[in-house]
Amino acid sequence: MMTPAENDLLCRVEGDAPMGQLMRAHWVPALLSEQVTEPDGAPVRVRVLGQNMVAFRDSDGRLGVLDELCPHRRASLVYGRNEECGLRCLYHGWKLDVNGKVVDMPSEPPASALPEKISHKSYPVHEAGGFVWVYLGAEEQVPEFQRPPFSPDADTPVSILKMIIPCNWAQIVEGQIDSAHSSSLHSSDMVPARVDSAAATDTSWLRPSTDKAPRMQAQRTSFGFRYAAIRRPIKQADINDYVRVTVFVAPYISLIPPNTSYNVAAVIVPVDDVNTAFHFIAWGGEDCIDQDSWRKFNHAEVGADVDENYACLRTLENNFKQDRARMKDGNFTGIDGIPNQDLAMWVSMGAIADRSRDVLGASDMAIVEFRKLMLDAAREVQAGGAAIGTIEPRIPQSKIASYQGIVPKSTDWRVLGAADEELQAAQQGSQQGAV
Repeated sequence: MMTPAENDLLCRVEGDAPMGQLMRAHWVPALLSEQVTEPDGAPVRVRVLGQNMVAFRDSDGRLGVLDELCPHRRASLVYGRNEECGLRCLYHGWKLDVNGKVVDMPSEPPASALPEKISHKSYPVHEAGGFVWVYLGAEEQVPEFQRPPFSPDADTPVSILKMIIPCNWAQIVEGQIDSAHSSSLHSSDMVPARVDSAAATDTSWLRPSTDKAPRMQAQRTSFGFRYAAIRRPIKQADINDYVRVTVFVAPYISLIPPNTSYNVAAVIVPVDDVNTAFHFIAWGGEDCIDQDSWRKFNHAEVGADVDENYACLRTLENNFKQDRARMKDGNFTGIDGIPNQDLAMWVSMGAIADRSRDVLGASDMAIVEFRKLMLDAAREVQAGGAAIGTIEPRIPQSKIASYQGIVPKSTDWRVLGAADEELQAAQQGSQQGAV
């Protein structure tokens, strides 16, 4: 159980909130590259950690991310003209380039020195893995960009769905790292089968276990934490375990155990205190699903399931389009799509879940570890220390991986997906316990 003050420390990201400052110390996956593909295309409103910005691609294909309001009279640049390598405000025609430099002031006299005196706030940007990454921290401390674990190189296939969800970021992360709920909430889509490994079909995910009460063990690392959900496999349960290792890479990325076709990840970015950009990702693997098929599989297609701004069309007001007739016919939730089933749970908790009232059990070890980890990390930043994941030992994120598989009972799960010596060095001792 958490106190209301601890809940606020965990959840609040706007302004000077310690958690927001922690997140600003990292490159932020602020929007999808698909939102700004066209040179001289429509500017895009971006809101991250309570900050309002505008993104655009100029005539030469360069990306710019600027504070949204024009430095002149504070009108929104989202409505501006994107033309001839700059974004022109509609109000008086001031034009800004991708670096925030004022390159034209038609409302000022030709001899005016004002353009040389004005500089609008712009942010460092980097494109990788289907995202536009933006650095919102201190200008003098811009860290080197490193590729995320779901895009270790530019050739790795990545398929992304996006949803803007009206609730706080932390309850979504808790859902992504909670292995125990999948046996109930997603039971009609994650189906037990006599297979040798988790697999994907066109309609469902197959799992080699019927065990709904996994034993949980956790291990902190310098980048976040890893935990194992250990279940009885359907076959040879007397000598083997079915192990699923989930990884939280603070503060934005969760690596979900893969299947035989592709790996799975989630990228969870606070829009503000009560809204979150949720991205569910299939990547790499033997036969990675393409993006259109991924969105269709998860019932997260633009126009059908989310609007053009990725806002969910399943809401509290329409009961997330739950079909009670299908439930009577055997579907567990009556809600189509794994993310939409999660969506209903996350949003039903309220804009910010009241963790002072929840009751946790043995299956909630990962939730407890996440809360302890991020509260400790926020307090460290609050005291003037460094943000989690920015101190040594640091390793390339491309070496961090989740894992799933059937292994002999004698196997130490900590080496699964983490055999690299450099990764082992990043582990700060384990906090573990079988239940």
